[in-house]
Amino acid sequence: MGNCSQNVLVVVAHSDDEALGCGASIARHVENGDNVYVLSMTDGVGARHSGLTEVTERQQAAENSARVLGFKWAATGSFPDNALDTVPLLDLAKFIEAVKADVKPAIVYTHSAADLNIDHRRVCEATLTAFRPQPNEVFSEIRCFETASATDYGHKSVTGTFTPNLFVNVASVWHKKVAALEAYHAEMRQQPHSRSLEGLEYLARIRGVQNGIEMAEAFEVLRKIER
Repeated sequence: MGNCSQNVLVVVAHSDDEALGCGASIARHVENGDNVYVLSMTDGVGARHSGLTEVTERQQAAENSARVLGFKWAATGSFPDNALDTVPLLDLAKFIEAVKADVKPAIVYTHSAADLNIDHRRVCEATLTAFRPQPNEVFSEIRCFETASATDYGHKSVTGTFTPNLFVNVASVWHKKVAALEAYHAEMRQQPHSRSLEGLEYLARIRGVQNGIEMAEAFEVLRKIER
């Protein structure tokens, strides 16, 4: 991932998506000296009509994830969970652009538009809008990650297809991803669910052996610019 320190921004729909989608790669960035910031568009629990207790628990889990993986929360939006399709795209893009102006990231991570989850697709669209390749931009790469029980639940006739073309060796930092996911224990499921710890490890091992390494997180590079 390079020897020079870079600013990295991860744009997610809900806190826990950062750990699920690219938690181990975040840990690698941090180990390499990069500054990683995460932006969540929702509190992640609003759609369940939950009370203050569940919101507080999710906030604590998010703080634990940041501590374990080594990133900083840039902002948490108050957009409606599981209803981002009811929000004008311009509002979502402006929220992301405000954080972009502060962070000035070189690398951007976000959801795949091939996800069944509508919030994920909407965030991908808003991120791509916020990072239009205009003159004087500083970002060099936009990477989409796969999210268990969202990307794998889509279908090419409805959502398109996630086609990874970047694979990051995460064997040495996998334990950090597991620790972050354990903080989000309320969101995890038991196997054979794809959002189980076992399911995520299986996926990482498959992505690894597809590329001659032990474990990998997979990404689809939407845009790469050599400046």
